[in-house]
Amino acid sequence: MTQSTTGAFRGDDKYVASEDLLSTVNIAMALEKPLLIKGEPGTGKTKLAEAVAHALGKKLIIWNIKSTTKAQDGLYVYDVVQRLYDSQFGTHGVDDIAHYIKLGKLGEAFSADDQVVLLIDEIDKADIEFPNDLLWELDQMEFNIPETGETIRAKHRPIVIITSNAEKELPDAFLRRCIFHYIEFPDQEQMAEIIKVHFKDLDEKLVHQAMTAFYMIRQIRGIDKKPSTSELIDWIRALSVSGVDPSLIETRIPFAGVLLKKDKDMETLSRAVKI
Repeated sequence: MTQSTTGAFRGDDKYVASEDLLSTVNIAMALEKPLLIKGEPGTGKTKLAEAVAHALGKKLIIWNIKSTTKAQDGLYVYDVVQRLYDSQFGTHGVDDIAHYIKLGKLGEAFSADDQVVLLIDEIDKADIEFPNDLLWELDQMEFNIPETGETIRAKHRPIVIITSNAEKELPDAFLRRCIFHYIEFPDQEQMAEIIKVHFKDLDEKLVHQAMTAFYMIRQIRGIDKKPSTSELIDWIRALSVSGVDPSLIETRIPFAGVLLKKDKDMETLSRAVKI
């Protein structure tokens, strides 16, 4: 494995990051450890990996984790069914098992000719044993394929970013091997900077009224799924496109369905303000 020289991450013109987050990203890269990012949905965890890849000029490989995902899926898959099918029809090359081996996202990252950014997204969706099943591979940057006797070793150690919505606790053995950072939900000042990234020459009064209403909604007791940054951006876009008078937002919430996605939350909001 070749040790790659990685420049410092100083942010990206499309991603607003705190100084603490910038420092943590660079520490994780310097120590060559996975960076575990936690935070509620909509705090930019996934976007961080995109920003790091873009800023450093590296390819981004995304491994989206589901409840059924197994660690093996990220290494390789042996398509024994296809091989059996081909053997029944006398397909040429059926004896070459390597032909039926397909690398997973971790395998792709290890095999890449240049250093890549590997995003393991929403790791807490998988079974509780999933993180521990990756310990060897993430530590040693290699894995074996018993069917071919081949060992896949990382040509360049990837920059590994792992996200979690904190739906379940992760194993201690896994946590010890990571650099950890919790992304707090943006305050209004930071949110204003994020909005500027997405909109140019927007009515300042519209932005101010929308953000005031947005943070008010997030504080209403009984709201189950609080609106996130992406929903605020969609809402501001909807308000702008429809030409809503900013002063209207002082007394009601137009297009509330852009912000809230549950009947219960819409009912809770309607009891607090006009929608």
